[in-house]
Amino acid sequence: MTNLTKEKSAAAYLFSAPVIVASLGYFVDIYDLLLFGIVRIPSLTELGLNEAQVSIEGASILNWQMTGLLLGGILWGVLGDKKGRLSVLFGSIITYSVANFACGFVHDVTLYKLLRFIAGIGLAGELGAGITLVSESLPKRLRAIGTSVVAGVGLMGAVAGYFTVEMFSWRNAYFIGGGMGILLLFLRIGVFESGMFHNMKEKSNVAKGNFLSFFTKKSRLILYLKCIGIGLPTWYVIGILATFSNEFGKALGIAEDIKPGLAVMWCYVGLSAGDLVSGVVSYWLESRIRAVTYMMIFTAIGAIVYLYGGVNSTFGLYGMCLWVGFGIGYWAMFVTIGAEQFGTNVRATAATTIPNMVRGTVVLMTTFYTTLKPIVLPLNSAALLGLICFGIGFYCIRTIPETHHKDLDFIEED
Repeated sequence: MTNLTKEKSAAAYLFSAPVIVASLGYFVDIYDLLLFGIVRIPSLTELGLNEAQVSIEGASILNWQMTGLLLGGILWGVLGDKKGRLSVLFGSIITYSVANFACGFVHDVTLYKLLRFIAGIGLAGELGAGITLVSESLPKRLRAIGTSVVAGVGLMGAVAGYFTVEMFSWRNAYFIGGGMGILLLFLRIGVFESGMFHNMKEKSNVAKGNFLSFFTKKSRLILYLKCIGIGLPTWYVIGILATFSNEFGKALGIAEDIKPGLAVMWCYVGLSAGDLVSGVVSYWLESRIRAVTYMMIFTAIGAIVYLYGGVNSTFGLYGMCLWVGFGIGYWAMFVTIGAEQFGTNVRATAATTIPNMVRGTVVLMTTFYTTLKPIVLPLNSAALLGLICFGIGFYCIRTIPETHHKDLDFIEED
């Protein structure tokens, strides 16, 4: 086969329907996932809450959304292994699109919490099912690049969400998110199910989508926990360094107020670019482990500079958010590693629950940070938390099996 034929073959795979549909789906998913964080203050203020109530109820609504993500991760993962990857891609987008559209009509906090909980359940299924479908549809040499394309395109939904809120009211931003989801639903018609899933589905003696199977065998549990541990630095960056950037700006003596929404946006711009680069690096090195390790080192250096490098301007702080955002651009690789570690009968469950478990640890991270903040000050509290997250992350990535050349057509035995 000539190099030209190889290139055409690779392009055909990387621009195939599963990759395009998964990419656009993740774009809408990220738009809707981060939308409440962007419209939190204006939406709750319009509902009649004062500043103190906005802080309390805003945190409560985010916790409801996060709880929905955790439960939805299990629900959609199990469904993806029992009924198929496409069933999740259809069901999840219907769920979160309707819920987000309904958020544009809310007039009380209680209903707002319920809708964000439902939206969280729906949002939990998109990435894992998309990565699983793409991983099983592409040849092993292209899996890293294909899944990175999905995440690289998808994560730009954060940028779209920020500018949508800047141009329109918060209610219209929800309507736009719900509308994009419904439009995408029609694009998914005609996408074919994974051949590996079809082969596995015909085996009646195989247990499919058993979430508890990750906890019934010691070696499998350790592997599952390591997959989660690899992702901890990613949400340390998003959930702490970017989300609380206004507090770090004050601690660093920056006169102008830092906008957390803008910091998160720049973080996701870097994350999107990093995801595209990490896939190419993994392809070039023929190693998931080395690619993620290098990205993690780059992120750790950036976090140190962010907290102790003497950043003294808004431009510098937003620039650091871009830096650490690029570094955690191994997000798609991390989800792909989780999908590649486990058999076809629990692969969707693994790929869907692992990233949502990492997202769920943000509650623990914020609790750690806010508890220590009055004692050791914001910068030191964040640094201690970062030491824990990166320590776990480095240990897990250096001790997990390499999967770059792994054949995914296998069953997980009990």
